[in-house]
Amino acid sequence: MSDTPKKIVLAYSGGLDTSVILTWLKETYEGCQVVAFCADVGQGEELTGLDEKARATGAEKCVVADVREEFVRDFCFPMLRANAVYEGSYLLGTSIARPVIAKAMMDVAHAEGCDAIAHGATGKGNDQVRFELSAMAIDPKVKVIAPWRIWDLKSRTDCIEYCKQRNIPVEATAEKPYSMDANAFHISYEGGILEDPWAAPPEEIFRWTTTPSEAPDEAQEVVISYENGNPVAVDGDRMTPFALLERLNQIGSKHGVGRVDIVENRFVGMKSRGVYETPGGTILQLAHRAVESLALDREVMRIRDGLIPEYASLVYRGFWFAPEREALQALIDESQKDVWGEARIRLYKGSAQVVGRRSDRSLYDPEVATFEADEVYDQSDATGFIRLNALRLRLRATRDASK
Repeated sequence: MSDTPKKIVLAYSGGLDTSVILTWLKETYEGCQVVAFCADVGQGEELTGLDEKARATGAEKCVVADVREEFVRDFCFPMLRANAVYEGSYLLGTSIARPVIAKAMMDVAHAEGCDAIAHGATGKGNDQVRFELSAMAIDPKVKVIAPWRIWDLKSRTDCIEYCKQRNIPVEATAEKPYSMDANAFHISYEGGILEDPWAAPPEEIFRWTTTPSEAPDEAQEVVISYENGNPVAVDGDRMTPFALLERLNQIGSKHGVGRVDIVENRFVGMKSRGVYETPGGTILQLAHRAVESLALDREVMRIRDGLIPEYASLVYRGFWFAPEREALQALIDESQKDVWGEARIRLYKGSAQVVGRRSDRSLYDPEVATFEADEVYDQSDATGFIRLNALRLRLRATRDASK
């Protein structure tokens, strides 16, 4: 084949699927080299030993890229500045990890002289779209190989049999009754026992958050400081983006904060039930809104809020590197220049509640807002204001009455 790849970078985890894919690539594209790639996005998995495992399966080498700080700073924080929420509940933890993984993967592909990339995403999910849209936006000439869309293997059983026939050194453990994906922003659970949308998620699936009923009996308050719409400190302790998110994940998890159970609309057309844990992200979403409530102009907020569904949809569908997302980001970031201040969040048995906010750039004026006597607001001005705003309504009512 004239277009047979010579060197492929494979998104690799060391598990059953990607071990099979690595071997399959070498069998299918005779003479090609495979570079195994893994991005550390804060998933907490044991990444040591991947090089040895990958080489034993036929890889030329294994590259592990630590992108934790970049992930939080350049992907999670811009998304949080936009207050992005998909379909009312989903804070987009899986979606936002895909573009940073794809970017790091393309960096490795270029550095290693690879002419193709491969991934283990199936043909039914969103991730195949997210990975490939990101890769093509970075390098339009990239060749993408998606084995699950083209090979003859149909199931985990087929993969285990494939390993046995070829003596592939993987530990074929019993399949979990659900799939799990973790990063610094969240953990997702899908499939298996969760495919019945009426069935409650078993308590044992949750890896981060304490069962709310078993969380501490005493509430905890945490203060988040913001500059230019970005969180910079927790309880006065300034830290890097990743460290800050990690701190809030620990605090939120302790109090059972951040669990979400939704049925979402996948980009490929089907509905899917997902269960998510986003403790730190939930706290940051509330705190950011609280500081904005003081510092953001009313009309700027109204326009920005109207763009949230579109922005969230772009992230969910994989268009992070698209011009429309970048244009929305520019508008959103312009709105954040005065979002400086602090928010105090109270955490208690699964709930997170704003109980205080303050800002040196606040537009809130207690002398204007007070219900007591004041000298800065003439209440009689409201009469003309209301009549002018009601003019079109009165005209329509008059017209309809004449019928």
